[in-house]
Amino acid sequence: MAKYALVFLADGFEEVEAITPIDYLRRAGIEVTTCTVGTPALGGQMVKGSHGIVVQADTSLAALGLQATDWDAVLLPGGIPGAPNLARSEAVSALLRDMALAGKLVCAICASPAVVLFPLGLLKGRRFTCYPGMETEVKDAIWSEERVVVDGNLITSRGAGTVADWAIAIIDKLVDEKTAKAIAAKVVLN
Repeated sequence: MAKYALVFLADGFEEVEAITPIDYLRRAGIEVTTCTVGTPALGGQMVKGSHGIVVQADTSLAALGLQATDWDAVLLPGGIPGAPNLARSEAVSALLRDMALAGKLVCAICASPAVVLFPLGLLKGRRFTCYPGMETEVKDAIWSEERVVVDGNLITSRGAGTVADWAIAIIDKLVDEKTAKAIAAKVVLN
């Protein structure tokens, strides 16, 4: 059965935290759609990352017609001001709440667990990780120093240096362990 993942890209996203999981998930046969959030400074579907790399997204948030039932997973790259730009979007917030309620995978890395998920109450009582130091912004959740933390349908990770492990954990949950291990071996992860 096909699996579908949505990756949100807002101006200032951390490039490696977006591109690596897009690549790995596609290698695993997961249908990945990239989606702009807000009005990109460059116009259209061109989104500029936090280090000046420009990416053309597949679609825009306005054009997508979001429904939680359309996706098996949503991925939130970090980056500054990428994560705050995601947090400012009411449409992103609504989809995240709906996906969490539906038991779909909500995956966030770097600043996004603290900046995007925490204000929505999606970390309450849950185990999570995030960019070092940002855990001080989060209350009523259980922070871990692990590179990747999986707590039910919530998958969080620390930053650009842990993104490959994050992507493999997402594949493990969306597809299966065998596929995750095969992709890790193929990219010489370990």
